[in-house]
Amino acid sequence: MGQGHGWEGAVLKLLRAKDFVFTVTGTEQVTEHYRRVHLTDGGMLAVAGVHPTMWVRLWFEAAGKPHQRAYTLVDPDPAAGTFSLEFALHEGRAGDWARSAKPGDTIEATVHGTGFTDPDPAPSHILAIGDPASLPAINSLLGALGSAPATIWFETPEEDGEAGDSGAAGLPLRLDPTHHELRPVPRQNAGAHLLTQVKTDAPTLLSKTPDPYVWIACDTATTRSLTSYFRKELGVPKQRMHALGYWRP
Repeated sequence: MGQGHGWEGAVLKLLRAKDFVFTVTGTEQVTEHYRRVHLTDGGMLAVAGVHPTMWVRLWFEAAGKPHQRAYTLVDPDPAAGTFSLEFALHEGRAGDWARSAKPGDTIEATVHGTGFTDPDPAPSHILAIGDPASLPAINSLLGALGSAPATIWFETPEEDGEAGDSGAAGLPLRLDPTHHELRPVPRQNAGAHLLTQVKTDAPTLLSKTPDPYVWIACDTATTRSLTSYFRKELGVPKQRMHALGYWRP
């Protein structure tokens, strides 16, 4: 690969991670703070295959050191060798790269650690909790689990305050109004508002469904708190849950 990936890259190599180079073919500015980048896969999909919520590690340089960030594949096409990535445009190297990406640009990536196991039995109701960073994974999850009813608590950017669902407006959420319910929650108090809202709503929903599936992908601290709540206070078995912290404030 073109650049060294430091100790993180060395560890991934020991774990038999696979490296690829992606090439930008185009971009779309979905909203002011959300950008989609279209790429060719450098042979990745033929080697690694495709599964729901599949993600890759992109490599960025910050202060002269390599750092990796994970992004979920959007609309992967193994036959064409293409997919897209969607970026919530926070400050930082990843956001800067997405803002300036143009056709012909390349970026190095590593595939390791991604996976998906279908819940068994199939969910009678999905409880999904996320934010713009995990939006592509939410879409992939809902697509993979078919017609199961779903309630999605979606944390909107803090600057939207109490503006209801304005933080979700324009974002590419792929919801079916016949069985998907979106509950936007403005980000307040470092995620505490989301935690309170979920604790208010979830017990009633869980009491009405025999085979729930809980999927959580928020900032790391909120994800940890929610996971503990569902496991310890609501008694959801770990095999009926998936939780992964997607970012740190």
